[in-house]
Amino acid sequence: MKDLIWDKALSVQVQEIDEDHRKLVDLYNIFNHAVVEGDAADYIEAVMEELISCTVWHFRHEERLMLKYSYDGFGEHKSEHQELIESARELQQKLLQEGKSVSSEDIGFLEHWLIGHILGADMDLGSYLGEVM
Repeated sequence: MKDLIWDKALSVQVQEIDEDHRKLVDLYNIFNHAVVEGDAADYIEAVMEELISCTVWHFRHEERLMLKYSYDGFGEHKSEHQELIESARELQQKLLQEGKSVSSEDIGFLEHWLIGHILGADMDLGSYLGEVM
């Protein structure tokens, strides 16, 4: 099990977005630990729900900033948000089915979409917001 570590490489240089991302990284690590340590299914489900809920809130936060500052990439970025949430909800549904457990592939998927989104679309957004805020 490897924790995600927040460092400068993940900073989009917009403090309020970076704070959200730190929280998401923390929740990912809590989820990862719960799975690896074999915590109760109810607890793992609760952490997964919190991770998704915080992600949805964070995405709305970013979208508000994109609208406020007239970000040209709004439509594409919002579509990526929607796809990520749909994928996370599909994983959540799998977990809620009796007898299903979280696999290392599931953990890898969550890590990939969290870090991939930050290092991709969010870096572009951060560069733009850094110029206009």
